[in-house]
Amino acid sequence: MPVTSTSATDARRTGGRIVTFGIVAIVALLAFAGGLLMLTLPDGNAFNARVERIFVEQDLTAQAEVKLLEILAQSGTAFADTLASYRMVIFVLLIFAAAMLVAALVFLVMLAGMNRRMAQIERSGIQVSSLIISREENMVYLNTMGFKLTAAMIETLSVLAEARMDDEMLTGAQIEAVISGRDASDCEEAAGATRIKRLRDGLGNQMVSELLVRNIARKGYHLAIDKDVIEVV
Repeated sequence: MPVTSTSATDARRTGGRIVTFGIVAIVALLAFAGGLLMLTLPDGNAFNARVERIFVEQDLTAQAEVKLLEILAQSGTAFADTLASYRMVIFVLLIFAAAMLVAALVFLVMLAGMNRRMAQIERSGIQVSSLIISREENMVYLNTMGFKLTAAMIETLSVLAEARMDDEMLTGAQIEAVISGRDASDCEEAAGATRIKRLRDGLGNQMVSELLVRNIARKGYHLAIDKDVIEVV
């Protein structure tokens, strides 16, 4: 039966596509809104054009009438300058709005990714990010923790690691055959199962000691967890 898994690369690609589409949608929406707003704003020179039309069509000879038209023309110029400044303010506000929306989208995607990551960690218990097997030292380094194993346990773990890198699954007889150098048909399933049990016991006990039950020298033992998460039912 095939094993369905979601790799970190696929998750990053999906998140990248979501961010890209979101940014494009935000920019397009704000560009449309900004263009519509700019088009609906009145023309700043419309007032000056109307004053000029009155000056041309009407026969104005009185000094007071000419002075009034000059005042109206100056008012129209001030109105045009005000509209130009409004357009600049609107443009700057649209840029800030786009930046804030893009930042919010990126943070939401990052938060969703972190939540999925935390859910995976909670389901798996321990998230293994690094596994280094040292045959010379008979040590296995799991993330930032090092555990001392016997040579037989190291061989068993090495066989399992090689099989995992090849996406293979081994039976107990196959594990015993690889380690002993014999044919799998000549090996017993129980022999490989015994090796796995010893590996689990040896590595599991050390992991429990490292992560859960701590031994404080000349003081005693205690659980290395927050007391608020303990619940006895």
